[in-house]
Amino acid sequence: MNKNKKVIYLLLVVILIITFIFILQKNRKETIVTNSNATEYDNKKIGWGIKRSNNNEQPDLGSTNKKLIDENGDIAMGNKEDKFVYLTFDEGYEAGYTEKILDTLKANEVTAAFFITGHYLNTQEELVKRMIDEGHIVGNHTVNHSSMPDLDDEKLKEEITKLHTTVHEKFGYEMKYLRPPKGEFSQRTLHITKSLGYTTVMWSFAYDDWDENKQGREEYAKEKILSNLHNGAVILLHANSKDNCNILDEIIKEIKNQGYEFKTLDEFRK
Repeated sequence: MNKNKKVIYLLLVVILIITFIFILQKNRKETIVTNSNATEYDNKKIGWGIKRSNNNEQPDLGSTNKKLIDENGDIAMGNKEDKFVYLTFDEGYEAGYTEKILDTLKANEVTAAFFITGHYLNTQEELVKRMIDEGHIVGNHTVNHSSMPDLDDEKLKEEITKLHTTVHEKFGYEMKYLRPPKGEFSQRTLHITKSLGYTTVMWSFAYDDWDENKQGREEYAKEKILSNLHNGAVILLHANSKDNCNILDEIIKEIKNQGYEFKTLDEFRK
């Protein structure tokens, strides 16, 4: 190989090396950007909690947690001025009480929101249809009721969109409100929920009504609900509670008697 050919060969080798390094650097930068987008939102798990107040004053929802909800345009509690309450039910499974609950709501002309799981939809299609037909809001409680921060982005989107699609296919109904299972969420899950067109709905009152081993406490249930009424209350009740079913008519009448007005989530005022 003569001198000129050696020079050309070396130049080609240098060019190939420089090109290779450039490609590696470019790919590295793209990876960093991708990872940055994936971790832009904090995934620290937040368990929703409430510090109750006295004299029917609004509770403390926790300044940090409430700030996240407010910044994302989500729902937890209405304003202090309007004497409005928002009635919501969680429906993980049917315990035989929802039909009577719907009867009571209809008799009292109250519209509520029901957050359903995939299991509930698959086993109680007629009740879901009745909710929709009678003007209630049907909300997304995810397919499998898993803690949302424990799921990766794709699995979380699947948990939400699969239920959304099935409800739309069955009833032509577009869900737009979501309640995180177990009341657990993160900044990341709020962002993903919002990106899918959903508003996250938390609550400003709940009690241990979900435990079927703690039923037969109707006076206790009435006292808990009525003593914690407040302007802007987003009330969470579980529809698998026999006590809730039995006292609902009396509770609704007393809430109205105290001057509160039931509003839907579509009418929510911050």
